[in-house]
Amino acid sequence: MNAAVLLLASVVVLVAGYVFYGGWLAKQWGIDPNRKTPAHELEDGMDYVPAKTPVVMGHHFSSIAGAGPINGPIQAAVFGWVPVLLWVLIGGIFFGGVHDFGALFASLRNKGQSIGEIIDNSMGRAAKKLFLTFGYLTLILVVAAFSSIVASTFGNTTAKGDAVTGATLAANESTAMISILFIALAIAFGFLIYRKNISIGIASVVGVLGIVAIVALGLNFHPISLSYNAWMWIVGAYILVASVTPVWILLQPRDYLSSFLLYFMIAAGIIAVVGGVVTGNGNFQIPAFGDAALKGTGVFTTGTAFPALFVTIACGAISGFHSLVSSGTSAKQLDNEKNARPVAYGSMLIECLVAVISLCAIGFVWAAASDGTYASPTQVFAGGLSAMIATFAPGMQNIMYQLLILAVSVFCLTSLDTATRLARYMFQEFFLNDGQTNKDVTGLRKVITNPYVSTALTVVLGVALGMNGYTKIWPLFGAANQLLAAIGLLAVCTWLGSVGKNNKMFYVPMVFMLAVTICSLVQTISSKMAAYTSGNADYWALIQSIIAVLLVALSLVLAFIAARTLIQQHNEKKAQKAQKAA
Repeated sequence: MNAAVLLLASVVVLVAGYVFYGGWLAKQWGIDPNRKTPAHELEDGMDYVPAKTPVVMGHHFSSIAGAGPINGPIQAAVFGWVPVLLWVLIGGIFFGGVHDFGALFASLRNKGQSIGEIIDNSMGRAAKKLFLTFGYLTLILVVAAFSSIVASTFGNTTAKGDAVTGATLAANESTAMISILFIALAIAFGFLIYRKNISIGIASVVGVLGIVAIVALGLNFHPISLSYNAWMWIVGAYILVASVTPVWILLQPRDYLSSFLLYFMIAAGIIAVVGGVVTGNGNFQIPAFGDAALKGTGVFTTGTAFPALFVTIACGAISGFHSLVSSGTSAKQLDNEKNARPVAYGSMLIECLVAVISLCAIGFVWAAASDGTYASPTQVFAGGLSAMIATFAPGMQNIMYQLLILAVSVFCLTSLDTATRLARYMFQEFFLNDGQTNKDVTGLRKVITNPYVSTALTVVLGVALGMNGYTKIWPLFGAANQLLAAIGLLAVCTWLGSVGKNNKMFYVPMVFMLAVTICSLVQTISSKMAAYTSGNADYWALIQSIIAVLLVALSLVLAFIAARTLIQQHNEKKAQKAQKAA
């Protein structure tokens, strides 16, 4: 298959999806540019802070990107490039985009509140409590998986304790140094924007030059060398602090600057693919419909195409985490409702493009990925694109490899900060009543809803769970994340029905995602328990099994409540029509 043709065709399909289907959704739901957004209505300088569209886009895009659209398609490539590509395009346009856009729109119309509050309004308080429990467990898995990925790209040892040597060690140390400098740069950028009122254009130029400077410094000066475990706790300390600071200090500026790295990564990917084709190296060797012999080896996932394909690709097509970002942070920063489509639906489709580029990357180094040369999907991604670039710019291979590894780690840090902040929101919501804050309660509730206590609990649980490496977490994270997407679809669907808007575009996605993810979780429970009872796995397998059982139970109860709510809404509409006819 010619990689350039595949990439170009994907871009055309995604653009058409944004223009036509995304535009149709906006009309169906009644996007109103003249309506005041929660960022203006409830501005508090802490969480509700109106931001310019490029800044919100940068935050949202960087937060949802993470490692998902890179890891997922590469691990799922064992099923063949045709199934992966079809699910990325169809899933992104008709599943993920609808999910993300719907969650942001619903939150905007509910004072920037979370999906939990939206469920409360349409499905009742019991459903809200169940969702908050479900969402919090999923966010613990997000923190575990992404902190592990970051520590893996920073450390001088692996999660197993094996030493990292050679070029990989130098790349890890450089990535760690540049990431630390990036945080300092983001704080300075935020100060210029929000305290010195420098225009976004001038500040962006300064920010981009700053990125170039810290990359050059980090590539040549990287004295910090720590183990995987040490980096896990350092990352935990960082997200503990970052997730409780006002969004204008770090979250907004860092995410905006991070988006430039993401745009660079996309541009580099496109140049790599097109350049590889021009030099006669653009064809890749992934089988159209997979190679069963490779399942479970190297960087590849295990299982059958249903449900493993849909769970593994995860964020490359649809992700429940996105609904939490849309309704947890982005809705509190959006300046105008008309920007909801580009921020939510547009970002999802750009993430689909990243997934396609990831597929092209593994296609170029398929043989090396198949024989175990690469230790992780991130290395496959960076190695594949940098190798393609080397076909027409040989001297750039090592630099591009390190820059691409850096980009992935920065996105993971961004997602970690956002996930921890969202977990704090959800944990506090569970123990507080409508309109209450930590200041309004006493006793134990006051202690556990304290921002620092609830955040610390999240960090400790997530980091401890991720200590054994992301490979042990990713399958459970993928299933939980996709199941959260199904619940998010249920939530927005029932809310749209309660306010009299068209919600039929949610029916097929939510039923399909429920079937896929419950099937996957049942398989996970079975395999983990079998391994644990036979003595072939440690106690973490038991813990993951327990989490999976809780997720399945919670989702089934929520699905039942949602179905009952939708049936009730349908019956009420029929009764109203009958009355009018009479």
